Amino acid sequence: MAIMVRRATKQDIPAIMELLKQVNKVHYDGRPDLFKLATKYTEDELEAILNDDNTPIFVADKEGNVLGHGFCVFQRPANTRLLTDILTLYIDDICVDEKARGENVGRAIYDHIIDFARKSGCYNVTLNVWNCNPGAMKFYEKLGLEPYKIGMEKIL
Repeated sequence: MAIMVRRATKQDIPAIMELLKQVNKVHYDGRPDLFKLATKYTEDELEAILNDDNTPIFVADKEGNVLGHGFCVFQRPANTRLLTDILTLYIDDICVDEKARGENVGRAIYDHIIDFARKSGCYNVTLNVWNCNPGAMKFYEKLGLEPYKIGMEKIL
């Protein structure tokens, strides 16, 4: 059976919470000075996000099993005197279950998000990727994404 990407529902919350733990672990392992072992959202916060049309969440479903998710946020620039007034779909998070990696789940989620953004009238799709996650960087580059802004730091 093929992978179906669809809008997440309340019933998907337990599976999404498990995926959020996997995402957090990658970041914690890469930057334990910045990340705690926790999930980004509680179940109640996740339910509120699911009910907000400005923060769509998509899941990759195969035979009733959630194999991955994509969290998105519609954004417009706050200072339109300086920036053009465009609608952006920001990908806040894409995660593929560790057991399903290499099965094109991430590509299916990304392709669905791109199609959704086009249909929603977005100018572009953006995301951030941590430097401590080279696998994600390679994945996004393979999909054709290019850096448009780079964050830098000096630890004191």
